[in-house]
Amino acid sequence: MTPPKPPSRPDKVSLWRYMKLFRADILSAQPARLYRAWMAEFKTPFFRSYMVNDPEVIKAVLKERPDDFPKSDRIGSGLRPLLGNSVFLTNGETWKRQRRIIDPAFEGGRLRDAYGAIFAAGQSAVVRMAAQAKDQPVDIEPETSHAAADVIFRTLFSIPIEDEIASQVFDQFKEYQRTQPILNLAAFVKGPSWMPGFFRAETKSNAAAIRGLITQLTKNRGRAIADGTAPDDLATKIMTTKDPQTGETFSDAEMVDQVAIFFLAGHETSASALSWALYLLATHPDWQDKVAAEADQLTTDFSSVSKLKVTRDVFREALRLYPPVPMMVRENARPESFRKRFMRKGAQFVISPWHLHRHERLWDQPDDFDPARWESENGKSCARKAYLPFSTGPRVCTGAGFAMLEGVVLLAQLVRAYRFSEVSGKIPVPVAHLTVRSKDGIHLRFATR
Repeated sequence: MTPPKPPSRPDKVSLWRYMKLFRADILSAQPARLYRAWMAEFKTPFFRSYMVNDPEVIKAVLKERPDDFPKSDRIGSGLRPLLGNSVFLTNGETWKRQRRIIDPAFEGGRLRDAYGAIFAAGQSAVVRMAAQAKDQPVDIEPETSHAAADVIFRTLFSIPIEDEIASQVFDQFKEYQRTQPILNLAAFVKGPSWMPGFFRAETKSNAAAIRGLITQLTKNRGRAIADGTAPDDLATKIMTTKDPQTGETFSDAEMVDQVAIFFLAGHETSASALSWALYLLATHPDWQDKVAAEADQLTTDFSSVSKLKVTRDVFREALRLYPPVPMMVRENARPESFRKRFMRKGAQFVISPWHLHRHERLWDQPDDFDPARWESENGKSCARKAYLPFSTGPRVCTGAGFAMLEGVVLLAQLVRAYRFSEVSGKIPVPVAHLTVRSKDGIHLRFATR
């Protein structure tokens, strides 16, 4: 069974039609030719946009000359009410300073240190889902969102999601997702800084509520650090790390911005990937049986994760077919020329993991679910040049290793406990808002093994 893929739009549509399609779903708003093109140009009265699938151009933009291609604010502007001036949105020296402080929290043995919290969150998810394990249709996305949020709170602040403030953040974030489109008018029409941002009132109020709760968590942790009673978790590590160049730490306001992106990136993206991985296993029971058999080797010992090779390949394949962040947008800081095309300063470079991961001239059988591809020559080659679920280069996701560990461990724990099967007539339709999710949820049956 070929996994679901959204329909493509006609090659030529009006700008107004494109804006409406893009606002509804950026995946089906694109033409089918992008799955074969190395580069495609899109013209509007406001800016020029170039979709880039050529691995050599992508390498130049993301790895070799990242300072010449800062992150564009056309998409990021829609997230600013929640993320403020976080590392996800900044550029230049501000971004470099933020990474100098954040990166050490994810280096060295931090994955080993976080493993206990991730394992505990997985155990909690298994127990929580037991009441629904009746082989009846269940939307699995709320369950994976709950589990991923639990991981974030346990690893970042050493509290389970049942904690009062953690629970309120999770509930508010569900409301934020409901009201936040990936594109608003400001993304097309760039105006002066005083111009309104065209955000929905609900979006702004939910973002403010989330940031208020995160502020409480941050201030509480600051007091614990001052008292010498803070646990040695990610929040403590980040809040006590000094910039090696200036000797300064994050202020409370800066830390709120960073926690907001950790929650968005670490929760929303992980939940998306885990949901699709469970769906793919439900529709491919032979691979599910392999994961279940392998999962028996998983223990509370961190070293047992190294034995989950099949599970890792399954999760990598889920990230390939359904990359949580489907598109990244960069803006050239000076005139450029790629593939015999001239690009003026300020053009938008769209690098789409969604299209790159399914590119017909790069991957063998690109739309098929085949975890075994990662052991093939084609898979190994594409892994090096055409696989970007966490971006690449200096702006690669600092939590990429963390996300892979979380995904593999949670997937193994859930499949070890339950057998998942598809629901007849309930094929999910992939759409992209904050991340790649299903239009009407991912409905599966599951029962205790």
